[in-house]
Amino acid sequence: MRRVVITGAGGITALGDNWPAIRERMAEGRNAVRYMEAWRDIESLNTRLGAPVEDFELPEHYTRVRTRTMGRNAKLAVRATEMALENAGLLDDPVVRSGRMGVAYGSSAGSPDAAAEMVPLVHGKSARGVNATTYVRLMSHTAAANIGIFFGTRGRVVPTTSACTAGSQGIGFGYEAIKYGLQDLMIAGGSEEICASQAGVFDILYATSTRNDEPERTPRPFDRDRDGLVIGEGATTLILESLEHAQARGAPILAEVLGFATNSDGNHVTRPTSETMGDVMEMALADAGVDAGKVGFVCAHGTATRHGDIAESQATERVFGNRMPVASLKGYVGHTLGACGAMEAWWSIMMMNDGWFAPNLNLDNVDEACGHLDYICGEPRDLKTDCVVSNNFAFGGINTSLVLGRFRP
Repeated sequence: MRRVVITGAGGITALGDNWPAIRERMAEGRNAVRYMEAWRDIESLNTRLGAPVEDFELPEHYTRVRTRTMGRNAKLAVRATEMALENAGLLDDPVVRSGRMGVAYGSSAGSPDAAAEMVPLVHGKSARGVNATTYVRLMSHTAAANIGIFFGTRGRVVPTTSACTAGSQGIGFGYEAIKYGLQDLMIAGGSEEICASQAGVFDILYATSTRNDEPERTPRPFDRDRDGLVIGEGATTLILESLEHAQARGAPILAEVLGFATNSDGNHVTRPTSETMGDVMEMALADAGVDAGKVGFVCAHGTATRHGDIAESQATERVFGNRMPVASLKGYVGHTLGACGAMEAWWSIMMMNDGWFAPNLNLDNVDEACGHLDYICGEPRDLKTDCVVSNNFAFGGINTSLVLGRFRP
């Protein structure tokens, strides 16, 4: 079994597309949530809040021919991947097309605009709006497929379409493919584009924030006065590589994937189970061979929903104890669904490397029902640690946990 390192990262987020800009925005305590004017007149939709990526444009070499199979979701994913490959020094490397590199990437679904093109056909009225690329933009593995085609990868493709765990499963399954010798490198991550349909899914469950007049004050993970989540968008790609391959080419190493686990609650489609959430954290630590006491920070899923926050925080306390520094990063960019697992893993790695950890945004009064943890609040915290954990949980009772460490030869 081989060690797996991260040699490149690229992300497109509502806070920026590079770590210095993102860190600066976090340090200022400003989120990217805003009132969505386009949703103003949608009948029966209670929330009008979202965290979109502003002014996203592709470079000129993304021609119409090369992007015709891409909706916004895939465009975000492909561009983030290009940035990650460049960061890893692999953008023009023959290994990308050699079959030794694969793709493990996910999102909740394809592009909603493509789904809308199918509506008249589904209702038996007309096929006029459907074209040759509709399904490719719509299909659940559109991000993974378009990444593979755009960069010419010939290794395995693992689409992780598991909603809020899609990004973390992408990293985890990519890690396992390299660890067990099935690939030498993997493009791993997740993406999502914002749409009122996604907000509506949670809105009908009374799980969205309706602080429409004060977007800067929401979402509020773990806070007593939270009122629900906010939908965001973005993409993050990590380049995973076997340690031997990375060292042979003299690659810079950002961090090491020490362990990964995923399981399911087997209980309820939308209400999480604290016991199995704790189990997945313990399984990831066992895979990494790391004692819970060696972990210096836990990046929480923290969606700002009552059931989710309470179940997760209580599970985290059971595994790590009440002195563990914890923060959810969704207060800054909302819930980016399929992208959040990869985005939060990237940010956790960069914070670990900097010895600087962003606080929970909008956490003024911790809900008494939540687990007793060291919730980072107010100001960023200087903290030296060689190991962090990033957790995510999804509809269907799907749980993931990643153990990420500072690279030690």
